[in-house]
Amino acid sequence: MASIWRYLLAGLGLTALLAGILAVVYLMAPQWGQPTGPDVSRSKVSENGLFVASFQPEAGAVRQGELETWLLTLKTKAGAPVEGAAIAISGGMPQHDHGLPTSPQATDYLGDGQYRIEGVKFTMSGWWQLHFAISATAGSDTVVFNVVL
Repeated sequence: MASIWRYLLAGLGLTALLAGILAVVYLMAPQWGQPTGPDVSRSKVSENGLFVASFQPEAGAVRQGELETWLLTLKTKAGAPVEGAAIAISGGMPQHDHGLPTSPQATDYLGDGQYRIEGVKFTMSGWWQLHFAISATAGSDTVVFNVVL
């Protein structure tokens, strides 16, 4: 009877040891398949591939709590500037489930596919998204830029 208890205790000990090793491996390893964060690239292809869009602050740096002007550059896949585009802008903080505190607008076409976007304001630190709905001769498409402060 005593040997049965020894085998039972040894089995429980090995099970606990194995569970501990698996827990350490799980906690120390990167989370497979989990994104490391939002894509904060400033140039990307639009959702349906019609445009290549680049987005940057006109002043060169992102400032929290201030009204900013940004530049949106639109090119075709072949690299030609997109002229005469109609651009609608929306966005917000996806993790906080609220929109932008302002209503950014495309105010000027500066030539060579570059549009001035005025009225961008990030009121707090965190992950922001700006959605651009673009209509031009090539068609209609969307692009989303992430900004993390």
